[in-house]
Amino acid sequence: MKIAILDDYQDVVRQLDCFKLLQDHEVKVFTNRAVGAGQLAIRLASFDALVLIRERTRLTRQLLQKLPNLKLISQTGKVSGNIDIEMTTKLGITITEGIGDPTAPAELTWALIMAASRRLTNYSSLLQQGTWQAASIRPEHNQLGRVLKKRTLGIWGYGKIGKLIAGYGKAFGMQVMIWGRPASLAQAIQDGHRVASSKEDFFAEADVISMHLRLNDATRGIVKQVDLALMKPDALFVNTSRAELVETDGLLNALDQGRPGFVAIDVFESEPVAPDHPLLRRENVLATPHLGYVEKDSYELYFSAAFQNILDFAAGTPKNILAT
Repeated sequence: MKIAILDDYQDVVRQLDCFKLLQDHEVKVFTNRAVGAGQLAIRLASFDALVLIRERTRLTRQLLQKLPNLKLISQTGKVSGNIDIEMTTKLGITITEGIGDPTAPAELTWALIMAASRRLTNYSSLLQQGTWQAASIRPEHNQLGRVLKKRTLGIWGYGKIGKLIAGYGKAFGMQVMIWGRPASLAQAIQDGHRVASSKEDFFAEADVISMHLRLNDATRGIVKQVDLALMKPDALFVNTSRAELVETDGLLNALDQGRPGFVAIDVFESEPVAPDHPLLRRENVLATPHLGYVEKDSYELYFSAAFQNILDFAAGTPKNILAT
């Protein structure tokens, strides 16, 4: 088969141990993104199979109609709204899903919580510029970081990642508070965690809030600016899930109003993010380039499953089919 692997920004996929699974196939790895659906269609028109790195490329109805040779889409992890499934079904294109592990995104989330709480990136950046022990050159922002012990950690979404974050919080002596769907709240209570009495109390009481929701029609824009305005002026809001969980410009406006006082994010509405994005120019924002699953063990897991799905399809024994 002629296979395209899309959006390998770091050009690391061909270095993975599992890459040799495709040694009998013709493989092209794209390390940069095509600009616009037209260019993407030209780039991909000759391929039989596409390997998607999570949701980095959206396969729209218009794009799929311009890919006459496409027979298989092998998704790393689960499909999450990035593929027009109705059109793939109409065109007879098979979609296979892979597997994932919550460890890497959970560990990254905790790293952001710790770094933001102690203002590590601020201190480190100024130290490299020759300034000793300062979090900001502006006196009003040159404030001390703080420990996590005895503070309240709010977790919205008590799934696999949320459960790990709750465990980390307890290990650090934090008071864990959960918000989410009724089923999630019931499970949290069963696990011995406190649940918020309301969404308003959740935002008002938490010293740190971490978002762990899937993005869908029900959760898009679920965090409003009025919610963020309830947070403490020294609270931290963390989002490593999806940027679209927060209403457009909600974070910017909330920061302008001083609540919350600090934000840590790993996701943006448009990725790769533009270098002039306003959130990147604020001292009270710690931003990383969507690294949640970008880690060696996770890549081996994601891609070994995606590549094996291709081999099974080529052998006439497809598995892990989402839709055809």
